[in-house]
Amino acid sequence: MAKAKSQFVCQQCGTVHPRWAGKCAGCAEWNTVVEEVVTLEGSHERPAIISGAVPVPVTDGSQTPPPRLSTGINEFNRVLGGGIVAGSLTLVGGDPGIGKSTLMLQISHRLAKDAGPVLYVSGEESFNQAQIRAERLGTLHDNLFMLTETSISEIEKHIRANPYAFVVIDSIQSVYSSDISAVPGSVSQVRECANAFLRLAKGNNIPIFLVGHVTKDGSIAGPRMLEHLVDCVLYFEGEGRQALRILRANKNRFGSTNEIGVFEMRDVGLVEVENPSALFLNERPAGVSGSVVIPSIEGTRPLLVEVQALVGDSHAGSPRRTVTGINPNRISLLLAVLEKRAGLHFADRDVFVNVAGGVRLDEPAADLAVALALVSSFREVPAPELMIAFGEVGLAGEVRAVDMARARVAEAAKFGFKTCIIPKNIADDVDIKGIQKFPVASLEDAIEAAMET
Repeated sequence: MAKAKSQFVCQQCGTVHPRWAGKCAGCAEWNTVVEEVVTLEGSHERPAIISGAVPVPVTDGSQTPPPRLSTGINEFNRVLGGGIVAGSLTLVGGDPGIGKSTLMLQISHRLAKDAGPVLYVSGEESFNQAQIRAERLGTLHDNLFMLTETSISEIEKHIRANPYAFVVIDSIQSVYSSDISAVPGSVSQVRECANAFLRLAKGNNIPIFLVGHVTKDGSIAGPRMLEHLVDCVLYFEGEGRQALRILRANKNRFGSTNEIGVFEMRDVGLVEVENPSALFLNERPAGVSGSVVIPSIEGTRPLLVEVQALVGDSHAGSPRRTVTGINPNRISLLLAVLEKRAGLHFADRDVFVNVAGGVRLDEPAADLAVALALVSSFREVPAPELMIAFGEVGLAGEVRAVDMARARVAEAAKFGFKTCIIPKNIADDVDIKGIQKFPVASLEDAIEAAMET
């Protein structure tokens, strides 16, 4: 008979402790260490992914991969890199109520119509509850099969017994293996079940999507190994009280991680936003200081995004610095450059910076737009309504070149913008009809051009 031993595992990061502790030594989280029973003896052999597999030259033409599955949702296909790869294992995470299950059900319905039988495994809803949601979303189809099950062995039997074209597991934290005594959702259970789904996906060439819960800090619950194991990690983002949703890839073995998909939540489910720039600028106020538009690049797509800044007198001992959508350290750097190079003093001012629409700007090309928005609010002078600005700002106050300048300006021209403030070094590459360009070499030049345009 196999012997058993207790070990204490952090449910946040997976660190193993010799004894129980209130605070995890690995991630410093409190009350996350849980006792789990492990088997010391007996067979621990796992089945091979493909039985009898042999090394094959990478140039072997007989091993041509099958074409990607198109979901019929262009925004989703873009994030994946062109569609779903056969045999891939994808993890989809997001806050509660953000629309993960809705998105997966809509994709399952599309594939059920176009690709073949689809299995949707729900471990958190009964069949009747899932059916009610499918009726509301209009996703009923004879090829879409619902299974209410949480046992990995039972789920595996159904997947092996039927030629499903696509499988969704909602959610990975609800599935358990009877070989492990730990509760569902624990590190051991998530790790074992994820490995089982990996073998199913690769061995049977079936794409499987795992829906994952997130912790309070926004990361996917369970061991970090889960994200290393899968082929793609998708995060569904957005404010639950707003209709806008953004899907981005944090990991993608088959495509870029820079692409985003934009959706809008409606009564009938998630609807693609084919023109996100128009949506982001739809409610932009006119004639208000502290507002500047930047043509941002997300993957290969240019997006016009409004950057807002509010600078006011501080009535506390320590001025506030509140930033949403941009790295706060970048804002601190820009404030220091504005003080040193432009003579604007923010030390006794509250500063608030926001990117409208819930977009997150990670590229340095946003520096110039943010700096001009801060100056506009500081001086109470509105920036020109039909002006865009982009460029990286250095510590010496210089404005540095960024990539894809022509695509950025062309996107702005489509929406009627008339002027652009751009780095001087890339001015020769930008020649768009109807757009007046102002090449600048320094932050001072940019401020002068923006405030006098």
